[in-house]
This record gives sequence, C-alpha cells and structure tokens, in this order.
Amino acid sequence: MKDAAQFSSAAVAAPHALAAEAGRDILAQGGDAIEAMVAMAATIAVVYPHMNAIGGDGFWLIREPGGRVRAIEACGHAGERATIANYRAHEFETIPARGAMAALTVPGAIGGWIAALELAKALGGRLPLATLLESADRRAREGYVISASEARYDPTADPALLAAPGFAETFLIDGKPAQAGATRRLPRLAETLAHLAHAGLADFYRGDVGREIAADLERIGSPVTRGDLTRYQAAWREPLSLRVGAATLYNTPAPTQGLASLILLGLYERLDVRDLGGFAHSHALIEASKRALTIRNEACVDFAHATHDFAALLSARWLDGQAARIDKGRAAPWPLPPDKGDTVWMGAIDDTGLAVSFIQSVYWEFGSGCVLPRTGVVMPNRGLAFSLDPNARNPLRPGRRPFHTLNPPLAVFDDGRILAYGSMGGDGQPQFQAQVFSRIAAGQTPAKAVSAPRFLFGRSWGVETASVKLEEGYDDTVAAALAKAGHEIEWRGAAQRDLFGHAGALMRDPKGSIAATHDPRSDGGAEGL
Repeated sequence: MKDAAQFSSAAVAAPHALAAEAGRDILAQGGDAIEAMVAMAATIAVVYPHMNAIGGDGFWLIREPGGRVRAIEACGHAGERATIANYRAHEFETIPARGAMAALTVPGAIGGWIAALELAKALGGRLPLATLLESADRRAREGYVISASEARYDPTADPALLAAPGFAETFLIDGKPAQAGATRRLPRLAETLAHLAHAGLADFYRGDVGREIAADLERIGSPVTRGDLTRYQAAWREPLSLRVGAATLYNTPAPTQGLASLILLGLYERLDVRDLGGFAHSHALIEASKRALTIRNEACVDFAHATHDFAALLSARWLDGQAARIDKGRAAPWPLPPDKGDTVWMGAIDDTGLAVSFIQSVYWEFGSGCVLPRTGVVMPNRGLAFSLDPNARNPLRPGRRPFHTLNPPLAVFDDGRILAYGSMGGDGQPQFQAQVFSRIAAGQTPAKAVSAPRFLFGRSWGVETASVKLEEGYDDTVAAALAKAGHEIEWRGAAQRDLFGHAGALMRDPKGSIAATHDPRSDGGAEGL
C-alpha cells in the first residue's frame, strides 16, 4: 500500500488499504472508475464500520470523459413515522443520538450505487455486480483485521451506543472494545452482500433484503417502514460550480454543505494570499470559513425546501461583498454550534479520464448503533440534523432529507488537469478541502498538500470553545501570529489526528498520468495501474 504514488493510467485512493486494493483490482479487470468506486464503497463499508456502512448515505461527483460533471444525491429521507408528534409522545425533547429512534432515515448509499452503475453501463462498463461486491463479501465472510482508526474509538464510553440493538454483539469482541490487529467476521452482512450480488442492488429496497430490513426496523421500533424503502430512489442533481483562479470547482448542492466549500474557496481567492503556509494563508481560510459556515447554516436544507438562490450566493458580486468584510489582520468573533461527523472520502480516475469523487457515511461513529439482525445492516443517525421545533429551518417531517456535512469536491484546471479530492470530518470538511486545494493550486504535490499539518476552526467533540485547533507539527510562528490576531489557539497531539480529517487527492495530468495519495492519518493509501 502506497500513501502516495504516480500511476501511468488509472488510480484510486481510500482511507483503508483493502478498499484501495478492491478498486485497483476492478481497474485491472477492465472496470472503469465508477465500477471501481462501487467495489471500494462496498469493501470499506465492511472494514471501516465506525466510519460508514451500506445502511448509510452517499454522494457522488462524476466527471465524464467528455467533460460533463454530474452529481448523485443518495441521501435517505425521514421515515413515514418520523413525526414531531411521535417523538413528543415518546417524551423526547430532541432527537436521540443512538438507538431505534435515532435510526429514522432510509439508507441511501446503495441507491447511489444503483444510479452510478447505470451511468457506468451507459459509458461502457460491463463488469458483473458479483465481481464488484466480491471483495466486500469475502472480507465480511472470512474476516478482516480491525484498523488502527477504529481502535482509537472507545464505544464503551457511550452507554447509549452500547445499548443500541445489535451493537455490542456485532462490534465488541468478548464484550470489550476491538483492538487493532484483532479479526472480526460479519456473517449476516456477508449473506446480504452475496444475495445482492445475485438478485441485484434494487433488492435492498424492493426485494427480499428490503423486506428483512423493514421487519427488523419494525421490531426495534424505528420510524422507517417498508413503504419508505420501496419508494426510495437516489436523485441526479446539477452540481454547483465556481471559477477559482485557473480552475473550475464543482461540488454537490443542498442538502449537502457543498455550497459552503465553494464559498470558502471563493472568499479565500479574493483575499489574495501570497504566503502559502504563513499567517495570511491560515487566517484567510479561517475567516472565510466563518462566512461560509454562516450561510451554510441558513441555506443548506432539503433540496426540495431550499429557499436561497445558490447561484446568487456564488456570484462575484456576493463573494466580493463578503470578502470585503473580512479583516486581514484580526479574527472576527464567532458562535459555531458543534457538529460531529465520521465519514469516508474516496476517489478514482481511470484511463479514459472518467473521474469520481465520492463520500459515504453513517454520521457519528457507528451511526445509530443499531445493527439489524437478519441483514447485518448498520443504520445511520443522520436524522440528528432535524429539529423537533416545527418552526426550525430543518424540522422533522416524513419524507424530508436531513442536512448533510458530506460533500465530494472535484476541480478541473484550465490546463487540462483533473483533481478529485476530499476529506471526512463533519464541519471540518470544507476547511480541510480548502487547505488541501489551496496548497495544490499553489504548486504543491497532492501528497505534500494532504500530509501537511492542518487546522480546524470551531467547536468539536466535547470542546465548548470556538477555537482554532492546530495539529502537532503546525508552524509555531504562524500559531503565535494567529493568537496575536485574536484567534484562540489549542494544540492537538498525534493521538487526536482523526480530528483533522482523513483527506485524499488524485491529480490526472493532460497526458493521463495520475498522482494519487490518501492521508497518512488514515489506514489507507493509493493504488493504481
């Protein structure tokens, strides 16, 4: 496994080595970047269960060889019994983070696989579904080694997670947290994957697997019903885009925070930073983050209920006005609500130039914690983004999509280079993306841009201050200058590396060579041909 490498024709990057290997194997068998990504998405759902699952959600950004960029929204909606009245009747003041009432949205990820594979077929993809799911099936059936990343998370610190139906018997080993290097088998999930390989992915919603999922959800008391599953389909969306320097940036629309990621980089460009890695670079990105996250909190709701004009928010006039309000020497005050997010970003580019930026998640570590016994499916807790206040921006209603921190970016440079990049990390995703992109745009290699120390602005897990967290290795002189400018600085050591995201990037040059890398903070890397 290579953290960073140069490949002559095709490459993939993932935060787990087995996922990257699955993608490479599909490319080697003649599969395209979409088919490779489905294999990676299935495999990583098995071997990185704290970060994602087939019961979670996903978003795709795909650039076709002819240049068209398309987005897939594979976001599950709230179940038909997910009403404010129902939660009030259960005496909930807020939506619970774990358990059956947290498992309130339809799993959307596999719907995204279905849509993506339809496009792959139209573009010439021909590999059988069984081939794409083989790695995931085998890892679940024969066993896989617990990753260092999973071992850094202690589920016993969360009693509600331990109490979630099916969690302890599935993910603890002899009643204790799994240790890195131990082996886990997921036989029920293996059976589900094998069945889908034979019956087709639509069976997850409208066939035998869907029936079993619905029965288990009914049994544990989830608000999601069989009808919700049978009605679900992923949606094709028109991606958002923005010109930044000599590149066009793309990202996904609401309900994701793709808007914030683009606004952040649009504001950063207008601040005309010259000292990459210096005070001006960090300060500009932090201050741009504040502006971007402010509008995100208002605008990024269910696509069908969005009221803001996204084109206007990405216009030169609006961005110019926002940038003019940023003080280049002082930190602005900021109240930022906390948000968690454990996710996987992965990328793939094949020899035709087909490029995929992909993200998949169950939200918090292990999502709702509910593991459905007949299928081994882990349900998400993305419904935490809803409010039980009917007058809120994102109130809980059946059929409504929750806000998503997930957003997969992609950039096309005027000189013909194609960059698929991204990161996990909840609220930090736009910030990590901006740090990686700004470094690459300034001439750094993807490997150097991804591995360099990062910052995270805002509140985070258990921290009540809206501070700037600096990763171990960040420049001391820059840190001192940020503090002098009014930023509250907190240092984080190597043990907290996951706080700064697991990022990755693939850059295809005009001749077809691909530089690929995935974060040394994760358990993966890059593979290719």
